[in-house]
Amino acid sequence: MGAQTEAKYGEVHDELLHLCPAPVLCPATHPAFVENVSVYFRGGLRNAAIFKLDRLAPGDIVAGPAIILDAHNTVLVEPEWRATVTSSQLVLERDSAVFGASTEKRSCRRATTDLDPIQLSVFSHRFMAIAEQMGRTLEKTSTSTNIKERLDFSCALFDPTGNLVANAPHIPVHLGSMSHAVQFQLKQFAGDLVEGDVILANHPQAGGSHLPDITIITPVFKDGVAIFFVASRGHHSDIGGISPGSMPSTSKELFQEGASTMGLKIVKRGVFQEADVRRFLLEEPANHPECTGTRNYRDVLSDLKAQIAANHRGITLLRALCLEYGLDVVQAYMSHIQRTAEAAVRALLVETRKRHGGSRLCGSDSMDDGSKISLTVTIDDDGSSVFDFSGTSPEVYGNINAPPSVTYSAIIYCLRCMVQSELPLNQGCLAPVQVVIPEYSLLSPSPTAAVVGGNVLTSQRLCDVILSTFGAAAASQGCMNNLTFGVPATEASGSRQEGWGYYETIAGGHGAGPTWNGQSGVHTHMTNTRITDPEILERRYPVILHRFSLRENTGGKGRHTGGDGCVRDIEFLQGMSVSLLTERRVFSPPGLAGGEHGARGANLWKRRLPGTGGDFQVLNLGSKNTFFVSPGDHVVVMTPGGGGYGSV
Repeated sequence: MGAQTEAKYGEVHDELLHLCPAPVLCPATHPAFVENVSVYFRGGLRNAAIFKLDRLAPGDIVAGPAIILDAHNTVLVEPEWRATVTSSQLVLERDSAVFGASTEKRSCRRATTDLDPIQLSVFSHRFMAIAEQMGRTLEKTSTSTNIKERLDFSCALFDPTGNLVANAPHIPVHLGSMSHAVQFQLKQFAGDLVEGDVILANHPQAGGSHLPDITIITPVFKDGVAIFFVASRGHHSDIGGISPGSMPSTSKELFQEGASTMGLKIVKRGVFQEADVRRFLLEEPANHPECTGTRNYRDVLSDLKAQIAANHRGITLLRALCLEYGLDVVQAYMSHIQRTAEAAVRALLVETRKRHGGSRLCGSDSMDDGSKISLTVTIDDDGSSVFDFSGTSPEVYGNINAPPSVTYSAIIYCLRCMVQSELPLNQGCLAPVQVVIPEYSLLSPSPTAAVVGGNVLTSQRLCDVILSTFGAAAASQGCMNNLTFGVPATEASGSRQEGWGYYETIAGGHGAGPTWNGQSGVHTHMTNTRITDPEILERRYPVILHRFSLRENTGGKGRHTGGDGCVRDIEFLQGMSVSLLTERRVFSPPGLAGGEHGARGANLWKRRLPGTGGDFQVLNLGSKNTFFVSPGDHVVVMTPGGGGYGSV
């Protein structure tokens, strides 16, 4: 609290054992005393002394009722309680004189490196809380609608080898692949990382998902050695390329989707490298034919700095955790948590093997262009398994290719969903799994292949295939229903006029399962973002939202019914470019165990006809399209429903 931020011992409990207790017996004469006030407690009014925290010393014990103040907090010490001041904390406990505990010696329980079930739960929540605090920092300090309002970002902690330890419940497609990004940078910058360095990367071959998802990685050092890593990944609304929003429906090559880098130091020894950032975001993308740099440099720059700040918050909290428990204990529980996750997944796989009589599990599904995803799962007696995607279609000359990290994201997410116990999503979930992906296939494309749709479309189909292969759930909408629109930046008389790009994903129907109906109008599986509030959407952008509702009766029928999709109708008030990147417009989301298919989605362009008094021509846009709207035109996105489960 206040200015007291660093503990002098490795653990607060250790410090309590070494402190010399100094009870404040006469509050009115103590240097920290301010005044007495009347406070109402159960039983009536009581006199309570007010103290200033910065004038209390470690070892001081303030008996309740009392109030302790500092610059940012007010702590109420209730009657029959007491507060002990340490170098970094206030420890509140019931007064031993009232409750009969011995005052001779504190019996504080110290955490050790040995596995303890209670401490395992404590550390699981502590690690997750750090990631959540990173996320709150990013949300509060970011600028763009995409990150601040839609919360299209993820934050996570990693051990010294780059394995995922814990994450906040952010975006699954980010979290499963971020360890690949951290491990790639560990190899790329081996021996060249020092205190104050921060790395930026987004290339799919460097553990990225698609280019708008930029990862910021910060190592945590102790005595010159990296002891942890923290990372944040955010979807930036425009990083250049051939269309505003950097989510082109027509991209064939990676360079058409915007700025890319295998890794650069955005901060070197504590100094922000803005010249390198400008080169990355503005100059390099514009060197390619028909491409520009980011259309809104200021917002992207601000959001990158917000990611750096979020990482710094994570580092501060990790260091505080190490001061409290000791580095050896913290690292030990990082390993314990991963081994616990491994054991849980092995138990799931062994049970699955028994349920299916030891036979292989097989499943497949197709994208709207006919590209096939095939999966065969083989499980051994000890729960070791092979997820073999042989038979998957070749790389596409389009943008639904998905880098291998996305496949790993889908696997770790689905396994975590099927495990019933409470545990953080972490690298241990993948320990029993060997993954086979054919090279130069849809799921392992060449380094120059376009991938913008693989992250948001193919990832969803992967989840449907994995869950149906295990018999866990019918197919969900299988799509993120990506809508982008905006205008390019312009140059006139040497002056740059910023453009802008807006991006959103639209909810749909969730697949039903053995014991549940699918949810309606929700983001499913690999996405977990908000939709922008209508008031913010209409205030910041020249559009009107006419309708956003459930699309009734679009969930597949069955013993358990799939969830309904949505309808979203947006009118444009000025001319601009619009892109749609969607799936399940050709093939319906399949049901499972006799359940019916969910309804296909549809994308419509209501083009206003001039001179007709407001009549429209309705055009079917198919799954993927880029087009230019005029003032008064509408785009109507009708999202798919989820598949049903079980015959009626």
